[in-house]
Amino acid sequence: MERRFVAMTADRSLRARAGAGSARRILRSLVLLPLFGLLAGCNLVVMQPSGDIAMQQRNLVLASTGLMLLIIVPVIVLTLLFAWRYRASNTAARHDPDWDHSTGLEVVIWTAPLMIIIALGALTWISTHTLDPFRPLSRIEPGKPVAANVKPLEVQVVALDWKWLFFYPEYNVATVNELAAPVNRPIQFKITASSVMNAFYVPALAGMIYAMPGMQTQLHAVINKAGEYEGLSSHYSGSGFSRMTFKFHGLEGDGFDQWVAKVKQQGSDLSRDAYLELERPSERVPVTYYSSFADGLFDKIVGMCAVPGKMCMHEMMAIDAKGGAGKESRENAERLQYDNRHTQRGDEPPGATTPASHRAPKSESPDADKTHEGSGQGHSAPDQTNN
Repeated sequence: MERRFVAMTADRSLRARAGAGSARRILRSLVLLPLFGLLAGCNLVVMQPSGDIAMQQRNLVLASTGLMLLIIVPVIVLTLLFAWRYRASNTAARHDPDWDHSTGLEVVIWTAPLMIIIALGALTWISTHTLDPFRPLSRIEPGKPVAANVKPLEVQVVALDWKWLFFYPEYNVATVNELAAPVNRPIQFKITASSVMNAFYVPALAGMIYAMPGMQTQLHAVINKAGEYEGLSSHYSGSGFSRMTFKFHGLEGDGFDQWVAKVKQQGSDLSRDAYLELERPSERVPVTYYSSFADGLFDKIVGMCAVPGKMCMHEMMAIDAKGGAGKESRENAERLQYDNRHTQRGDEPPGATTPASHRAPKSESPDADKTHEGSGQGHSAPDQTNN
């Protein structure tokens, strides 16, 4: 009787512990449920884009992932199955220590990955040429080719420290930290940078393209849905990098023409002197409109000769193509010094951090980024009004 009582008590104790453990697991699951609700609110714009190029890139990611999962999933399942089947406690499993080869198994092991690699290679080859950012668009969306009489909208993009400058040569207007384009009209971006390397990225529109000083990269894209989208810098470029964002407006109907008219009405002239002042490092720069800009300003920025007296890149390359300027080339040395212009004007270097930026670390001074933004000599920029 005493043994039976002890056994019953132990059994009840085990059941109580199991019940308590189950209750804890259920409670833990209920606590985690709200987190899934938070995840549901995430905007997965990369997987739900609004432009045809971004959509094709999304499809490429899904197709590549699916092909790789054809190997990954079976391998994981078989690994778990073998571990369970041939566990030490399973005496019914066949034990064959002398087995070392199976032709059929070798064929399966090597053929399946080889076929998947061939498929991935073909997919990559085709998409690399189809989605070449320098290649003009052949379609607006699936089943809708670009009409022969449609002229792409040219937008010249300049990555400054730390804001974006957009030129519209067709309309002779320019904007800072705001970009707009008509729905279903091809867009041709010409992209460069004023100082350090950066990256232009509108996730809803297309993949990121690098912006580099002294060079011009390109991107062809199209927006298929009207709306307001986020644009950003996706390459670290200094202390103002995290605030180097802009709004991209996809406008349908006569909305784009109205936007251009607003820019012309509210904007001022972007002369070369005004550009040199805009080029100074600054953060949280508000949306700014320019009703006109100096002729050839973008080409001078690409040629790194927007500053008066500097030699343009094409001039230097022409001299090099002729074998150099000989002894007279010493006079060109000062005209070819580009990277020290910020320091000469007393501005903060583009990549400066504490203490080179003369600002207290943000972790130590919460208000430091509000009172010491802009250049290192106190050129504070106004707060961002479009965020």
